[in-house]
Amino acid sequence: MEIRILAPTGALGAGFRAESLERGVALLPHVIACDAGSTDSGPYYLGSGQPKLSREAVGRDLRLLLRARDRLGVPLIIGSCGTSGRDAGVDLVAGIAREIAAEEGLSFKLALIYADQDPAYLTKRYEQGRIRPLDPAPSIDRDTLTDSHVVGMMGVEPIQQALREGADVVLAGRASDTALFAALPNALGADPGLTWHMAKTVECGAACAIPPSADGLFVHLRDDHFDVEPLDPNSRLTPHSVAAHTLYENANPYLITEPSGVLDTTDADYTALDERRVRVTGAKYRPSDTYTIKLEGSRLVGYQTIAVGGIRDRVVIEQLPALLPMAQSYFRAKISDVFDGRVNPDDIDIDYRLYGQDAVLGPLDRDREQPAHELGVLITITAPTQAVAHAVATFVAHSSSHLPIPQYEGLASTVAFPFSPPETDRGPVYQFTLNHVVVPSTPYEMFRTVHEEVKP
Repeated sequence: MEIRILAPTGALGAGFRAESLERGVALLPHVIACDAGSTDSGPYYLGSGQPKLSREAVGRDLRLLLRARDRLGVPLIIGSCGTSGRDAGVDLVAGIAREIAAEEGLSFKLALIYADQDPAYLTKRYEQGRIRPLDPAPSIDRDTLTDSHVVGMMGVEPIQQALREGADVVLAGRASDTALFAALPNALGADPGLTWHMAKTVECGAACAIPPSADGLFVHLRDDHFDVEPLDPNSRLTPHSVAAHTLYENANPYLITEPSGVLDTTDADYTALDERRVRVTGAKYRPSDTYTIKLEGSRLVGYQTIAVGGIRDRVVIEQLPALLPMAQSYFRAKISDVFDGRVNPDDIDIDYRLYGQDAVLGPLDRDREQPAHELGVLITITAPTQAVAHAVATFVAHSSSHLPIPQYEGLASTVAFPFSPPETDRGPVYQFTLNHVVVPSTPYEMFRTVHEEVKP
């Protein structure tokens, strides 16, 4: 048995070359699949429901994929639509697909799989002790499940059900990246260890290629091995580059957890077929006794205003360890005074991040004590409302430009701002609230599927 899988890109909307897609199409895949989302860019997208990539970029990629699917007559599976996999993201991509179908004269059976979670369902499972923390996980209570926007990360089962019910195009909400590629081979009876290992290899498109490419990968999955190659003729794969991808986003380089079990690549073997292709054998899939669905939640925590500046004065830089705590105390008093007690200083966060010193690693930076001759300053004010954040930022930025320097007599310039005004409103700010799994009664109960016929 041979099953051919086309993974055209690491993320719908990230772009790929049309000629690379054509190389994949010419190899006659049995399925086209790709991811469209991630939590990598933070909690904003899940909390707000906004996509990271533009409608135009997503539409460009989706148009090429729908044309290719139509020519081949094979399923197209896209998961985590709209970046976060919220229902709004599924509806967004579905709307784009309908527009493309009308413009291109395409017809297909569309399945939409929604992953938003009902707070009442989650509360019930919480009370039953069927929501369990992962490591590390924040503490949660019932309120966490009701004031967060929560999605469940589906496995292969809802996707397989949609395919069994005749879907040509599956647009799924939040999904395990690997499930998108494993769904069809798993349903066709392919070796589960090879299937899940293949899916892990291609989940990010050609991220494991040398050099990494925006174009994707193509896989020949057979009874005792799979062969993988990049679609970009200027990229190549090596046993090392393919093996290294099993570590990506995993604490353990050999064990990768899925809703239904664990992929074990301990005995996997990677062999170069030539300078561009790699053959992989040996992985095992170990089904779990308990089926689990990972939960992702995000909630609004406030609004932000930022100011970006710079310091190029050795004396000022040397005084910062004393100046910034002093400034923080001054600003607390200033908030109480300006707002006449209506705003609690404890509700306002004023953060100075010094680029060129330890802004990235903070206390973990081994060179944080080394002298710097120039620093970039990012001042971030987080408050319950945008109006308060902006108001506080105005006097924080103003005062920061003239902090008192003991070595200087009179007014000294400390932080210089390149923009006028220096304050920029960022809008709402969100935080992740969950790193947990839920134990459902079935792999399907947390996901709702809607079918429709799409015609020009």
